[in-house]
Amino acid sequence: MKKYNVAVVGATGLVGREMLKTLSQRNFPIDELKVIASERSEGKKIQFNDKELTVESVKEGTFAGVDIALFSAGSGVSKKVAPQVKKAGGIVIDNSNAFRMDPEAPLVVPEVNGEDLKKHQQIIANPNCSTIQMVMLLKPLAEKYGLKRLVINTYQAVSGAGKKAVDELMEQTKAYLNKEEIKNDKFKHQIAFNAIPQIDVFLENDYTKEEMKMVNETHKILHDPELPITATCVRIPVVFGHGESLNIELKNDYRIEEIKKLFNETKNVEVVDDPAQEKYPLQIDTENNDNVLVGRIRRDNSVENGVNLWLTANNLRKGAALNAVQIAEYLIENNLV
Repeated sequence: MKKYNVAVVGATGLVGREMLKTLSQRNFPIDELKVIASERSEGKKIQFNDKELTVESVKEGTFAGVDIALFSAGSGVSKKVAPQVKKAGGIVIDNSNAFRMDPEAPLVVPEVNGEDLKKHQQIIANPNCSTIQMVMLLKPLAEKYGLKRLVINTYQAVSGAGKKAVDELMEQTKAYLNKEEIKNDKFKHQIAFNAIPQIDVFLENDYTKEEMKMVNETHKILHDPELPITATCVRIPVVFGHGESLNIELKNDYRIEEIKKLFNETKNVEVVDDPAQEKYPLQIDTENNDNVLVGRIRRDNSVENGVNLWLTANNLRKGAALNAVQIAEYLIENNLV
């Protein structure tokens, strides 16, 4: 099997480290691997399989010979550095929002719209974590029944905001239990034992940037720009795993058992739905599970052809690192790199 020169940009962050872990677990065909981060991390050591790699910062010639670069270092870095990879002849798979709405950059979940990768121009966007897990379910529903309207409510883990957010949850929890002063840094409000109905900044329409990401990215991924969508995104005090409640209006009638069968037949989707036994997807169940878990599937009798469901997925894996690696695998399998 041909091997490829790979770079991970943002290798010392939560998602960057998960990318390295995923590359190892999936035996990605690597010849040379570069781990890249900011100048303050330069010289640090990262273990990858049986090798100890030294962290580099971006310099002239850093990406010479790199075939695939996985980025998870923020949109500012992506906008500045991704063109350097492209100029050097490599392909960028970017986990930030820098290129998601760029008409020249495919926005891809391989199980959903992998065919879009055939039109790539060396920069490919990895969707928002909360969007990825949702479209895994919307795609089969759209194909079988058609989508009329979508109402989204998310309950998102703090790891989606990075390591500092995880640390803040832990520190606040200890302070709360010890009746000490609660200090906010990463979040404007206390996150321990609380829910914050704001993820990212507010826009002029009073929706947050995260909410509009879900709307706009879903339109692009499903190739359905007219689909009515509304979203409310909430940060909750769990470490890993995003939860989402979806209310979906379908264009055609359905039976609940048909939908469960459809999801059971969908790759990388797992149905956990047994109300009698009180079994349904839990966010803690996603820590070592790469599937999208779906349950609480039930008819919405308040609207024609409405269905409610609950889903969870690991936001660092399928919501970020795993999806990026799967994009790279698709490129290789289809001779697009």
